[in-house]
Amino acid sequence: MTRIFAIAAAIAASAGLGAFYLMGSGSGGDDRFAQCREGQVAGGAQIGGPFTLVSETGETVTDAEVVDQPALIYFGYTFCPDVCPLDASRNAVAVEILEERDQIVKPVFISVDPERDTPEVLDDFTANLHPRMLGLTGSPEQVKEASQAYRTYFKKQEPTPGQEDFYLVDHSTFTYLTLPEYGFVEFFRRETTPEQMADRVGCFLDAM
Repeated sequence: MTRIFAIAAAIAASAGLGAFYLMGSGSGGDDRFAQCREGQVAGGAQIGGPFTLVSETGETVTDAEVVDQPALIYFGYTFCPDVCPLDASRNAVAVEILEERDQIVKPVFISVDPERDTPEVLDDFTANLHPRMLGLTGSPEQVKEASQAYRTYFKKQEPTPGQEDFYLVDHSTFTYLTLPEYGFVEFFRRETTPEQMADRVGCFLDAM
C-alpha cells in the first residue's frame, strides 16, 4: 500500500497540512489548546464543516449530531486490506485508554467507498472494533461533501477486468479530533501510537 501513503502525503502537503496545524472554529485569536498541539498553530484554510451522511443504523445524521461530543474522525473503507483496519484499531485502543481515564471520546469511521460500504457492512465492521464506534456512509455526493469539508483525498482505482468488485481506493490517512463548539482542533498521523493519541486528546479535553 506504499502508493496510498505517497498519494496521501502529496495531498496533505498540497493542502498545507504538513506545514501547519489549523485552528478550529471558535478558537478566536487566543489558542487555548496551544500546549496540546504538536508544531506551530497558524491560520489557513478551514478544516471541518457541515455534512449529512447515513449512519450504520440507516439514519440520516448531520455533522452536529455526529460531533455532539469529542470525536476522532477517520475516513477509510471496510474493504481496505491493511491501512484502514490498523488505523481504526489504533483509534479504538486510544478511545479505550481514554475511557480508563474517565474521558469519553466518540470514534467515527466515515466510508469513502459508498458503493460497497452499506450501513449493514459498516455496522459489522465497527462492531468488531469498538462498541461505540460510529460508521457513516451515504450517497457519493454526501461522502464527497464530508471529505471536502475535512480536506481529505480519495480516489477509486480502476478494477481489473472481470473483478469489478475487488477494487482499491486511494485515500488520505489522517485522524481528526473535533470538539463540540470548537470544531476541528488537531489531526493525527499514522505513526502516532494509541498511547500518544490518548495523551494528546486528553490534553485537549482537559483544556476545554
